[in-house]
Amino acid sequence: MYNPRFDKKTFKKEVKNNVKSLYRKTVEEATPQQLFQAVSFAVKEAIIDDWIATQNQYKKDDPKIVYYMSMEFLMGRALGNNLINMTAYKEVQEALDEMGIDLNAIEDEEPDAALGNGGLGRLAACFLDSLASLGYAAYGCGIRYKYGMFKQKIEDGYQVETPDNWLKDGNPFELRREEYAKEVRFGGNIRVEYDVTTGKTHFVQENYESVMAIPYDMPIVGYGNHVVNTLRIWDAKAIVDFQLESFDRGDYHKAVEQENLAKTIVEVLYPNDNHYAGKELRLKQQYFFVSASIQAAVAKYKKTHSDLHKLPEKVTFQMNDTHPTVAVAELMRILLDEENMEWDEAWEITTKTCAYTNHTIMSEALEKWPIDLFSRLLPRVYQIIQEIDRRFVIKIREMYPGNEEKVRKMAILYNNQVRMAHLAIVGGFSVNGVARLHTEILKQQELRDFYEMMPSKFNNKTNGITQRRFLKHGNPLLADWVTEKLGTEDWVTNLSLMEGLKPLAEDTKALAEFMDIKYKNKERLAKYILEHNGVSVDPRSIFDVQVKRLHEYKRQLLNILHVMYLYNQIKEHPEMSFYPRTFIFGAKASAGYIRAKEIIKLINSVADVVNNDRSINGKLKVVFIEDYRVSNAEIIFAAADVSEQISTASKEASGTGNMKFMLNGAPTLGTMDGANVEIVEEVGIENAFIFGLSSDEVINYENNGGYNPVEIYNNDPDIHRVVDQLIDGTYSNGDTEMYRDLYNSLLKAQGGARADMYFILKDFRAYADAQKRVEEAYKDTEGWAKKALLNTACCGKFTSDRTIQEYVDDIWHLDKVKVEPIIDQTSQY
Repeated sequence: MYNPRFDKKTFKKEVKNNVKSLYRKTVEEATPQQLFQAVSFAVKEAIIDDWIATQNQYKKDDPKIVYYMSMEFLMGRALGNNLINMTAYKEVQEALDEMGIDLNAIEDEEPDAALGNGGLGRLAACFLDSLASLGYAAYGCGIRYKYGMFKQKIEDGYQVETPDNWLKDGNPFELRREEYAKEVRFGGNIRVEYDVTTGKTHFVQENYESVMAIPYDMPIVGYGNHVVNTLRIWDAKAIVDFQLESFDRGDYHKAVEQENLAKTIVEVLYPNDNHYAGKELRLKQQYFFVSASIQAAVAKYKKTHSDLHKLPEKVTFQMNDTHPTVAVAELMRILLDEENMEWDEAWEITTKTCAYTNHTIMSEALEKWPIDLFSRLLPRVYQIIQEIDRRFVIKIREMYPGNEEKVRKMAILYNNQVRMAHLAIVGGFSVNGVARLHTEILKQQELRDFYEMMPSKFNNKTNGITQRRFLKHGNPLLADWVTEKLGTEDWVTNLSLMEGLKPLAEDTKALAEFMDIKYKNKERLAKYILEHNGVSVDPRSIFDVQVKRLHEYKRQLLNILHVMYLYNQIKEHPEMSFYPRTFIFGAKASAGYIRAKEIIKLINSVADVVNNDRSINGKLKVVFIEDYRVSNAEIIFAAADVSEQISTASKEASGTGNMKFMLNGAPTLGTMDGANVEIVEEVGIENAFIFGLSSDEVINYENNGGYNPVEIYNNDPDIHRVVDQLIDGTYSNGDTEMYRDLYNSLLKAQGGARADMYFILKDFRAYADAQKRVEEAYKDTEGWAKKALLNTACCGKFTSDRTIQEYVDDIWHLDKVKVEPIIDQTSQY
């Protein structure tokens, strides 16, 4: 799409002026980083016109606003995505070419915004993109982490966490908004006051420590519609920066303790919570951004509305997983203590304003806080939760008289814990899962008691991804081909048009073009791997890819054990037919997740052995891509032949990587888990490679104490050998203890956990057979091309535009807003 408002001459002049005013240099003298900053500020100048126009339109239309509350927003790089959505990418590229500047090189100067880690945060980013592109009023609300989670380095095969100092050169797209700062209070005690004149009781927090939450706003540009929404991320600032009096007395720690409190809150995403201080910091972070966001939202509402009872008509707080669910109690606190409402009216407003998205079936991931920690850190919020729980327990007992088992299962406060998912369900009007299977498991397993008590709250919203980043920006060769074949670029905002590609599955020339694009993308990834890993991989080999967060249920261990099995087969039978394979991994493990880090080490150890064995003639290569993130993910998805989605059935809520692979023409090799079920429905099981236990089978085993992996180990010589290689020194330079824990996890119950609790050995043979089917299918060049093309053609359902529209229709009830651009003679767009 051509942007008629773009003026090349004005843009080039602005870039030159920015280089001059920011760095006292000419374009020729500027470093690539300085050029990135100069170009970004020029682009931001244009964005701000639409940002202002959008805010003006919102003031005029007074639309309902959704505040999307999330601990994570995995945004990726902003420059390229903003240019795509402004429909000015090619024009800017041409202008920069004329100045001797390579836009691709400039984009590589931008660090990924370190505001998220995994699928939860990337989903939030896709949702913000779709909300703006569909023309709905929204704020993303989160934390401006200074270092994010961490930058992953691989040293001697081990994950090493280093600070991700993404802000060291500044973020050209953010705006500091100190005028909207909010105070957030922690600790202290609650004094109860009784007002005899009004007969009301007031609760006053005393002796607390507090920080100022300072908002930084980042623009979220809608595609081709001039809508610019806002991601508001909160920084923390000490209320008193430095206490000179304490310093002069020699109390140096006291002098800077407020500053240190503020600094610590926004330092990192997901601090290690294997200890009490880590747990306390996580809870502080959650309350910090939730309190600041709700205070700001209520203040914004009150500017133009006098009746807070109508807040639900204009505001929804969507809580993205359990991290922000303290929002229920915080909104109650504001309504009770600051707005002087009675309990019932405050509860009526809260339960019509808050909504909860559940992202996990794993009960250990449903957050629970020790009551002693929670009540000490958030004393007033805890009092409110106590009252919510007291009233809810009365309801349980009324509905199920004499059934204290129901109270045990459903109470918010139980066993010295605050159960945050329970608070969200009780205090919200909507509870949604993120794939049809996931929602059904929630209703029938993890949250069954709540579903039986309040079924109308439960609904499903299958996740989606934005095709604007993961096809138009990430795979421009395929994006241009799709536009040419469809005769329109409207798929960028209407992904269902992709089904128009289906007839090309019978067109030999089109299939050859499709696979030629895949090959070029594989060459691009091979170049990246050579530069970053020093490993030469063959683009003609099958690129088999598993990139996602490292967790045992995602079963990267199954994948690498199978690689070990293939290596054994090739070594024993060098004459056997074997299509060359490149197994590509990318994953971060949480800093405190020891076993996950052992799996990363194992993958790299196997890679060292396999990649350096000349006797196998390059038939097998293993690559672990360091620091997996959005910017290298775009390259990886475009190049993948096989999409590894092999989680233990019933454990993956949805997955969105599976959708990104599908969009880019990679068939799924996976279990019937999460959104894989719906992907197979769309593309047909003949165009995927499905294996393994079903979710019902897994749940049945779990309900009956698991299974005995030792039987499989004893009766299958290939599996026996692979498992033994974990402790015979094959992949550890003779060290028999390095992978002993992984060996034990497969064969022995330990620490209350069942042996092989993720059914790796149980599914191993089915997985190996599915991999054999992949190899056979890939040998049929045209047959494989059809499968790949049909995956792209059938991906329409999995756009986040569809997901957001379902949220709008069923939960949020927002109105579309149309923004007219500000006509500015000096604007270059």
